[in-house]
Amino acid sequence: MSTAARRRVAVAGASGRMGRMLIEAVGASPDLVLSAALDLAGSAAIGSDATAFLGRDSGVKVSADVRAGLAASDVLIDFTRPEGTLAHLALCAELGVAAVVGTTGFDAAQKTEIAAHAKRIAIVMAPNMSVGVNVMLKLLDVAARALGDGFDVEIVETHHRLKVDAPSGTALRMGEVVAAAQGTTLDESVTHDRNGARRAGSIGFASLRGGDIVGDHTVMFAGAGERVEITHRSTSRAIYADGSVRAARFLLDRAPGLYGMDQVLGL
Repeated sequence: MSTAARRRVAVAGASGRMGRMLIEAVGASPDLVLSAALDLAGSAAIGSDATAFLGRDSGVKVSADVRAGLAASDVLIDFTRPEGTLAHLALCAELGVAAVVGTTGFDAAQKTEIAAHAKRIAIVMAPNMSVGVNVMLKLLDVAARALGDGFDVEIVETHHRLKVDAPSGTALRMGEVVAAAQGTTLDESVTHDRNGARRAGSIGFASLRGGDIVGDHTVMFAGAGERVEITHRSTSRAIYADGSVRAARFLLDRAPGLYGMDQVLGL
């Protein structure tokens, strides 16, 4: 496919670990091309070539000019912070640029704001872009429906020491899937404190932080005489970049709306 025919992708947080993974994944794609590498104005990377860390030039400079970067793009991939992502989405909606959102930690009001933007542009939003994690969500739905009330549910997630939000967005999504399969909501079922006896029907969470762990998630269904554990372990952030590129392809020429990775993967 010629460069002219390749679809243009902007990456936010270009100098961060995830940003660099995304830039590398877009560069390796035969049908996508990096059109903008966006970062904060104070970043030391501003003005440098976006793929300098790979030892080659892309012709795209890291820039803090979000409007110009998005105006030259068909889709944005954003793994930054909630406030930054919301500012980027507002510009995307104005300019007609689709968006892949891997940022986590949004509150209810911020999620409502994202849904409003999705009335104007196509957005894929997921707490985890990994193909394996999204297959696990499907398995959790099946397990929760089949095992029923006779099994207690505990969700344990482990991440690197620098992760800000806890429980992780992925763990919360797993809890939402289990709760929905059981005919309730996570707000009604969630338990973060294990002082005293276990509340019947509750979904417990435990968050562990340490080292450079990319991300491990285990959901345990514990019954009388048996238990079922479903686990996903991430050993490289490249899986999130690969899933994001897949989501970016899904969005191109898609009608406005808020989509999930289950739709991207046909689950």
